[in-house]
Amino acid sequence: MLHQDVQAETKARPNARKQGSEEAGRTTEELHALYRQMIVIRYTEEQLARSHQMGLIHGACHTYVGEEAIASGVCAHLRADDAVFSTHRGHGHALAKGVSPREVIAELFGRVTGCSQGRGGSMHLFKPEIGLMGTSGIVGPCILQAAGAGYSFKLLRSDKVGVAFFGDGAVNNGAFHEGLNLASIWKLPALFVCENNQYATEVPFAYAAGNPNVGNRGPIYGMESVTVDGNDVLAVYEAAREAVARARAGEGPTLLECRTYRTRAHSEGMRDAGYRTQEEVEEWKTRDPIKRFHQWLLENQEADAETLAAIDAEIKATVEEAAEFARNSPWPEPDTVSDHIFS
Repeated sequence: MLHQDVQAETKARPNARKQGSEEAGRTTEELHALYRQMIVIRYTEEQLARSHQMGLIHGACHTYVGEEAIASGVCAHLRADDAVFSTHRGHGHALAKGVSPREVIAELFGRVTGCSQGRGGSMHLFKPEIGLMGTSGIVGPCILQAAGAGYSFKLLRSDKVGVAFFGDGAVNNGAFHEGLNLASIWKLPALFVCENNQYATEVPFAYAAGNPNVGNRGPIYGMESVTVDGNDVLAVYEAAREAVARARAGEGPTLLECRTYRTRAHSEGMRDAGYRTQEEVEEWKTRDPIKRFHQWLLENQEADAETLAAIDAEIKATVEEAAEFARNSPWPEPDTVSDHIFS
């Protein structure tokens, strides 16, 4: 029932987008790049889930399975010098921003070849040279950090953009109010992306929020606001294109709500029953963003089955090699434990 309610509400809202409704001059190469990026995220996450079951990952592992369209659609418009701040569920954002599967998997394995040299693990991915300014297990600070990045970019008279990815649970955090209010007052070049996957760990967002619609909160702060189907990569892509262009032009921030769903447990090894039904999970799987886009590419003759199968095979081989690379990578040396620590 939750799926039906969300789908009906998204269709009813005037600022909702539909897949394929706006072509906007997308090239076949851009469409294939979106598909490829989503496959990279999906295969990497599935590899990480298997690795967690094998005991190769120490600590938490929050996968992005089911939400691939959002990171792919947004980051397609970002440059290496744009700043992204993310959450505990940040593998997809890291991969979409340009971190390789090798670096992500090795990081979760705690190896020195990881993007954070084995020091961050699943929730603390960091690669500033490509604009991934950090993921965090703390709920909400990425919103303030993106506003801070936007403020810096504005002072420098740059056209760079600060982007925050956060879940629906962060919307009830004071950082959401403070960050959006400040960004609106100063018209900061920022994009706030709420990945509303319906649950904050195991608490339904509809229960935890008096107003469960994130997208309509933007006008309260005097900023542009859009709600899209987060399982529709083209809808996310078009909304993000407009938001990033607006930020670069000095026209201020945007709040982008993407309605989506995680089809795996909150974190690998956690229970996945009691707070949602299996029927609900299976219903959302029918709206899988990769399957939907795969079908759209075929129906619109933007790719044939052989081309997509070749992409799948290539990425699968790349991810398998990345996992083997991570397993064979060394652990950090004990005498480097104080490196990168500042008082």
